[in-house]
This record gives sequence, structure tokens and C-alpha cells, in this order.
Amino acid sequence: MAKQGVIPDELTQPFWDAANEERLVIQNCRPCNRLQHPPAPTCGQCGSGDLEWKEMSGRGKIYNYGVVYDCPVRLLQEDQPFNVAVIMLDEDPGIQMFSHLPGTPVDEVPVGAGVEVIFETTANGQKVPEWRVR
Repeated sequence: MAKQGVIPDELTQPFWDAANEERLVIQNCRPCNRLQHPPAPTCGQCGSGDLEWKEMSGRGKIYNYGVVYDCPVRLLQEDQPFNVAVIMLDEDPGIQMFSHLPGTPVDEVPVGAGVEVIFETTANGQKVPEWRVR
């Protein structure tokens, strides 16, 4: 499946740089030790700006999913229908990411199954995290 290119900004650049190295990193607040995603300039819990990027294991579980039949993104239309799954990270189930679940047939998503991160290259060369069933 062709992926639409991602253009990092100053806030998200470390996330995307790590993805290009095939590493998954998530923001972590040093004062309250809370993970947060998507990235933000300050902690959503305590308001601190003392944030670091913490490497994750790259493992999680499928929380839920939907099937896209009518996507407005031209690059994705030729691959319709396709799965979009919600992935909860093992390190913090409150951190949820989305995935097309490469290799999983449409509407055959095993909710609750373990997944591992893989990295796919987008149309502009930026790698993005996706997840596959373990």
C-alpha cells in the first residue's frame, strides 16, 4: 500500500528521525514520568516542558479496528478496502497508534492479538511505523 508522505515539523522531527532509523520513540515527561503521544510542547498531565524521547519495545496489542471503503486520500484509494487498527503500546495502553496492519486480510483483524512495529517508506521517503500481527 502506498503511503502518503509525512513532512516533520520542529516538534515531531525526533519521532520521524527515529522512524527513519527503524526505532519507535515516544515523548516522556521527566518530572511525572508520563508517556504521551502525539507529541506536544508540554506534558498533558503536569504541564512541564521537560520532555525527552524514550525508545519503546515496539510491541503492543490490537484494541479495535475499522475498515476503510471510501478514502479521500488519492494515494490510498487503489488499496481500498483496507484495515485501520488501533494499537495499544505494551509500555502504556493509554498510548494508541493507528496501523493498516500489513499482511492482515480486510476484516480479519484479530482484536486483542499481539503486534510488533515495522517501518514502511512513504511516497516522499520518510519511514512510518506500522504494525503486524505476531
